[in-house]
Amino acid sequence: MLKLTEFASSDVTPVDVLTLPFETRQKCRFHAVTEGGVEVCLFLPRGHLLRSGLVLTGPDRFNVLVDAAPEPLSVVRSNEPLRFARACYHLGNRHVSLQILPGELRYLSDHVLDHMIEGLGLTVTHAELPFEPEAGAYHGHDH
Repeated sequence: MLKLTEFASSDVTPVDVLTLPFETRQKCRFHAVTEGGVEVCLFLPRGHLLRSGLVLTGPDRFNVLVDAAPEPLSVVRSNEPLRFARACYHLGNRHVSLQILPGELRYLSDHVLDHMIEGLGLTVTHAELPFEPEAGAYHGHDH
């Protein structure tokens, strides 16, 4: 089993792909299998979210590209800034991970949250998409 212990520089060419759901991309230590069938063990520094496009490497210099797996998401679209802001506020107040795009909001599907958003006058649709939520205000700082 190959170990992946660090982040490679952006100019490194990956030789394989590791497709992971959001829940797993939040972890720093786990076992996985690449798209090419290679078993890998990740042992990375704590506090990093594995974003799609990152390249991981290790002592063997086996370079693996991280890819966000499609997941069941709730999708909210709005061209009404106040409704959109209210939806973001209420979901954020519940510490829900959110992917915020221009006029679009995505979160991991949850029928209770969907009902709340619909109560704010917005429509919720569902899709299988990669999930890349906001990192948070303090992400990347040493606290």
